[in-house]
Amino acid sequence: MGTQISLRHLRCFAAVARTGSFTVAAQQLFKTQSSLTATIKQLEDIAGVQLFDRTTRRVELTKDAVWFQEVAERIIRDFDNAVADLQATARSEHGNIKISVVPSMMPHILAPALEAFRKSYPDVKISVRDEGSEKTERAVLEGTTDFGLSSPLNHFADLDYRPVLADPFGAVFPKDHPLASHKGDLTWADLRDHNYVALTKDTGIGALIRHFPDLEPKHRGTEVDYASSTTSLYALLKLGDRITVLPSLAAHTGQMAEFEFRELHEPKIEREVCIITRHMRSSSPTTRRVLEILMKTIRETKPVHGVRILDTAFT
Repeated sequence: MGTQISLRHLRCFAAVARTGSFTVAAQQLFKTQSSLTATIKQLEDIAGVQLFDRTTRRVELTKDAVWFQEVAERIIRDFDNAVADLQATARSEHGNIKISVVPSMMPHILAPALEAFRKSYPDVKISVRDEGSEKTERAVLEGTTDFGLSSPLNHFADLDYRPVLADPFGAVFPKDHPLASHKGDLTWADLRDHNYVALTKDTGIGALIRHFPDLEPKHRGTEVDYASSTTSLYALLKLGDRITVLPSLAAHTGQMAEFEFRELHEPKIEREVCIITRHMRSSSPTTRRVLEILMKTIRETKPVHGVRILDTAFT
């Protein structure tokens, strides 16, 4: 049987493709340049196709090899993740857990769950990344985090999204705003004559609202202000005479909690909060323990205004 393409070939190919340099790739891989060159030549011979165009300044992928970079990176990532999971099993309770979470999940859901987890497993090291939906999904996809807690944004095929909470949208405004004296249910139509601050579409909240363009408030048809996070959103609302729309958990997190929150009706819209994991990838024992405690915490914690527990979280 002839020589087969191995993980060694893929690591060398990916390093050269990523850096555009045999010299830099060899340094990153702790190989001699001649050894790396020979490995790439062997890969090209086995594949029967030239993978790189060499110039005096840079090494570039040929048009026949561009698509193969993504495949090679995914195979390497999946292999490394599988080995990491295997090692986590061997370490049992003395492992590491890496979690990515959107800010609104931190105080209401994740913090009490981690407090309970630490009491039972004090030797496990916990790393938490506090970031938006886009980065949370990509961290899980790339294997740099064990699971994420976020609303879905990209719906990647390689990820599993397990709904745990339904988080209703509402209007957020200063306590002295005219909407504070509104009687009865507040509807989306009631917002249209007020200065509106929107979240950008690269945020999970902003993207979800844009699924309902007929509902998104517009101030008399003029352009609206935009914020890229709840931090900048807070700053804009502090200017006064402005409103925004947020799900309940986000509206009751940090500085945003100083504003008034009124759930919106006609229609009632909710975002799904999901536990996000890698598709067809077994979770380590440590990850499974954290998830068990997380869902127990969700079940037993008094929900924030209007938030519903989804039955599918506990099947």
